[in-house]
Amino acid sequence: MKALVTGAAGFIGSHLAERLVDAGVTVVGIDCFTDNYARPLKERNLQRLRQAPRFSLIERPLAEADLPALLDDVTHVFHLAAQPGVRNSWGRDFRVYTVNNVEATQLLLEACIGKPVERVVYASSSSVYGDEVPLPMREDVRPQPVSPYGVTKLAAEQLCYLYHVSHSVPTVSLRYFTVYGPRQRPDMGFARFFSAVTQDRAVPMFGDGRQTRDFTFVADAVTATIAAAMRGKPGGVYNIGGGSRVQLLHVFELIRQVTGRPLRVERLEPQRGDMRDTYADTTRARADLGFAPTVTLEQGLRAQYEWMTAGHD
Repeated sequence: MKALVTGAAGFIGSHLAERLVDAGVTVVGIDCFTDNYARPLKERNLQRLRQAPRFSLIERPLAEADLPALLDDVTHVFHLAAQPGVRNSWGRDFRVYTVNNVEATQLLLEACIGKPVERVVYASSSSVYGDEVPLPMREDVRPQPVSPYGVTKLAAEQLCYLYHVSHSVPTVSLRYFTVYGPRQRPDMGFARFFSAVTQDRAVPMFGDGRQTRDFTFVADAVTATIAAAMRGKPGGVYNIGGGSRVQLLHVFELIRQVTGRPLRVERLEPQRGDMRDTYADTTRARADLGFAPTVTLEQGLRAQYEWMTAGHD
C-alpha cells in the first residue's frame, strides 16, 4: 500500500498517518497548515512522523498541489483535510469552508479519475444529520444539516458519490461522531474542558447540559478508517461512532473523576448550529468493515487528560 493522507498534520490525520507508517505503508502527507489553530500544535502532531523514513510531507493547499503527480503509484487516498468547526462557519467565513471543504474535495476527486486507486476514503461528519432525524442515526435517512459546516461536509459527500457513479472513483465516506483523544484540537469540547479545569477556570456549558453526543476515541476512528480503505463498499457511507449516547452533564462528572479536581460550570446560551443530540447506528460499519469500538469514554478521557498534562506526544 502507498497512501496519500490529506490533512496529515491534523488531529485525526496525524494519528492515521502514524498507524499506516507503523504498519509498513509508505505515506505521503499533505497539509496547508490553516490558521484555525496554532501551527506549533500541528508541528507537535508530526514529531514522530517527521522521523519516519516512510513518511514525507508536502506543505501546500490541495488547489496548488500537482495532484496527478502526487497520485502516481498511490493505492489509497485518505481525505481528511478540511476547515473544521461548526460555530465559525457562519457569515463571511463560510467561503473558507466552501473553498477548503467542497472545492478542494472536487479537485482531489477529479485528479483521481483514471488512476488505479483502490479506495478514496473521505472523512465526513455526524453534522450532516441535523436535528430532525430519529435516533440512532442511520445512513439512509435524509440529512438536514443545521450548520454551514454540516452543509459543506454533506456537499463533499455528494461529490464523492457523484464521482463514483460518473467516473468509477471508488469513494467511501465516513461520518465521524465527535472524535476525541490525544491531540484533539484546542477548540473542541474535551480539550477546552480539561484546559479550564487545570487552569482553574469555569467550564463553558452551552445550553442545559442535557444534550447528548456519541463520542468516538481517535484510535477507534483510525481503525475504522483503515478498514474502510480495505473493505468499504465503493459509493458507500458509514457511521463511525463510539457506541453510547452520553449527556454532557455526565461528561462533566467523568472529568471530575479523571482529574480529581472540582469543576465550575458557566452556563451559556445554546450556540447556532450545535445539534441537540447525536447517536450513531453502526450496524452497516459492523457488517461491512468489522468495526466495533474498543475504548470506553472513561478510558478515552483519561488518555486525553494524561496526554494534555504530560505536555508531549
